[in-house]
Formats: sequence, C-alpha cells, structure tokens
Amino acid sequence: MCGGRGTRLGGETEKPLREIAGRPMVDRVLDALAESRIEATHAVVSPHSTRTRTHLAGRASESPSLSVVEAPGNGYVADLQYAMDAVGAGGGPLLTVAADLPLLDGAAVNAVLDAARAAEGDSLTVCVPAVRKRELGVSADATTEIAGREVVPAGINVVGGSGDGSENDTEDGDAADGDAGAVHLTDDARFAVNVNYPSDVRTAERLLKRDSERPPTDGSGRHPTDS
Repeated sequence: MCGGRGTRLGGETEKPLREIAGRPMVDRVLDALAESRIEATHAVVSPHSTRTRTHLAGRASESPSLSVVEAPGNGYVADLQYAMDAVGAGGGPLLTVAADLPLLDGAAVNAVLDAARAAEGDSLTVCVPAVRKRELGVSADATTEIAGREVVPAGINVVGGSGDGSENDTEDGDAADGDAGAVHLTDDARFAVNVNYPSDVRTAERLLKRDSERPPTDGSGRHPTDS
C-alpha cells in the first residue's frame, strides 16, 4: 500500500519515495517482498502518489512479479478492497504491507507468513508494544490495547479473502486494526519502525547504519547486544 499523502513527513517528496539511507522506502519494502516467499506483488497507488506510480511503473517493467494497481484514493480500507477486487484475490488471503517499513527484509516477511499459518485463521494483525517503539525512538501513533498492553499495529498484516475492512483509516493510510482475527505481537525492530515524521527518518537511518556494522542476528530479529 503506497498511496498515502505523507503530510506528517513534510516536504515535497511523496511518502513512499522518501529516501532512507539513500534508497526510497517503497523500494526497500519491495526488495524485502522479493526476498521472501511472496510470489507476486501488487503496488497500490492513488491520485495522491503520482510520482510514486511513475517510479513503480518503471520498476514493474523490469519485474514480471510486480504490477501497479491504481486505486481511487478513497482511504486505506476502500483502496485495499479495490485492489483486492482488481487483482482477483478470490477467497485466498493476501499479505498487506505499508510502504513505510524501511527495516523490513525477506526473513521478517516470512516470519509473518509463518505466524499466519500457525494461527490458522483468515486474518493476522502484526502489532508492536508501544513501549518498544518509544524505546527505539520512533513515533507510536494509533495505539490500541490488547490483553492490557498498549500496542501499535505495524502496518503489515494478512487479510482474509473477504476483505472485511477491519482496518481503520489514518491520515496517511496506516492500518490501525481493531478486531481483525489473530494478533502477532512482536518486539522486532524491523516491524517497529514506521516512518511517519522526520524524526522517524533519522531513527531508521541510525538503526540501519548500526545493524550494518554489527554481527548477524541471533535468529529472533534482534541483535545479541540489543537490550
């Protein structure tokens, strides 16, 4: 999902094209999907993201597994339903990903697919504890409470084929799920860093630089020296 206005980020650059460490966020997310078990990707744009559409059309011309869907720009839920109808999702579930998760990689995407399979339901919402986001220094908007804990939807979910629209709209199209089936709660920084404000850009770049200079993860998505 890459059709949001990105007004909270400021500037003239459309949100999906905002560069993190020299690379547009949407390209980082597409790279993560390409590295995962996902077989086909549909980039959903809108009239609010015309430059993003042009950028993605060029990338799609070189990648047979990527297509661009032009949604009407009526909000996250409406555009998601439009895209599901347009690609003929049928009754099968889809993975939905916001374009503002620059730390995402193929292993993280596969972890969501595995969690959805284990949940054996139609839908899965990935959430991060609000305290974890604050610990990392990123914004924690659209909080909700699950089992007594304040959490924030991560913006990556598995949506059942019915496309029931359980996600609630926010300004830039972030998914703030209420009751959307199973919930996967994780402290993994790859899901915790959504870029909504200029301060989030700086945090994402700092974490990317730090992780590039550190040993491989211990398999949990966090480095051995993480607190």
